[in-house]
Amino acid sequence: MSAQRFQHDLHTVACRCGAVHSAPRPEGVPEAAVSFGVKLQTLCVYLMVAHAIPVQRCAELVESLTGAKPSQGFVHGLLKRAAAAVAAANRRIWMLLTLAYAVCCDETPIRVGPKKVKKYLMVACDRLYTWYLLGDRSLDTFEQVIPHLGGVIVHDRYQNYDSARLGSHTHQLCAAHLLRDLEDCVETYPGRHWPEQIQRALRGLIHEANLARKAGAAQIDPRVKAGLIRGFRHGVLVGLSEVHRLPGGKQVKQPIGRLLLEVLRGRENDVLRFAHDLNVPPTSNQAERDVRPAKTQQKISGRLRSERATEHRYAIRGYLSTAVKHGSNAVAVIHDALLGRPWMPPGPATP
Repeated sequence: MSAQRFQHDLHTVACRCGAVHSAPRPEGVPEAAVSFGVKLQTLCVYLMVAHAIPVQRCAELVESLTGAKPSQGFVHGLLKRAAAAVAAANRRIWMLLTLAYAVCCDETPIRVGPKKVKKYLMVACDRLYTWYLLGDRSLDTFEQVIPHLGGVIVHDRYQNYDSARLGSHTHQLCAAHLLRDLEDCVETYPGRHWPEQIQRALRGLIHEANLARKAGAAQIDPRVKAGLIRGFRHGVLVGLSEVHRLPGGKQVKQPIGRLLLEVLRGRENDVLRFAHDLNVPPTSNQAERDVRPAKTQQKISGRLRSERATEHRYAIRGYLSTAVKHGSNAVAVIHDALLGRPWMPPGPATP
């Protein structure tokens, strides 16, 4: 494909009555005398945000594909413009997430700004909405997100999620993380049956929940669920009897699996909530999927220099992710946003 040049002559005429009439400016044509069209701008934003193409390579790629030669400054400036164009949609996405029945959360380190500065990208999402926040792993960052969520929070047991500063919430501890931690116990205590017994019970409950959800059932078969939960509890009790807590308080490092077993016993409701409520996902895998593009970006582009530009990048990314989850085309929704009519997510769905 090659870029085409168009000239728009906007004529102005005066009526006999004295009124002056000017031809309307075509959609997407700015007041600047010369500019790149919206389709080329859309291509630049799509390459940078959806495919993590660095600014310089994006400009070079666009030139190779179209023959047009946008400057790196122009290409980089499109991030700010596109982020402003999707701001209203992102406000609505955030509002809908605060009303969601269950929200998956995760955070990942991201290289932004000076080399000695460590930032984190936090995501709050479900199967329909995605919202990002660039910050750190402190409670100050978590306070910008967690207290505003009204539904069940699905997470990986990072201590901040349970802080009293964030208010009272209903939790679902990610079963995928629990299963990985139990795998450490399998390797640490060879020949012991309790780690695999707990794993089988958890996997069985996840499987039964998926089957019930797929069949449109309101709950897991009570007898099947009771048997799996009984196996889960017995495995935890056996594990606690074999892996003893060492005296000395929090400063003493406990044997592998001891703290995990205490969580499985003391927070059983938060571990097995998904088995009693099919509207709650058993894992935070959705959040891990939605935060993975940050890792892809890092592998391709390395460190991002500007925090502000990174915020713009992930504002666009959250908008794109949400639109794609709703079945919309990523290129089309960027194009519409740059024309001033961004795609807007529909109202909340009841579970």
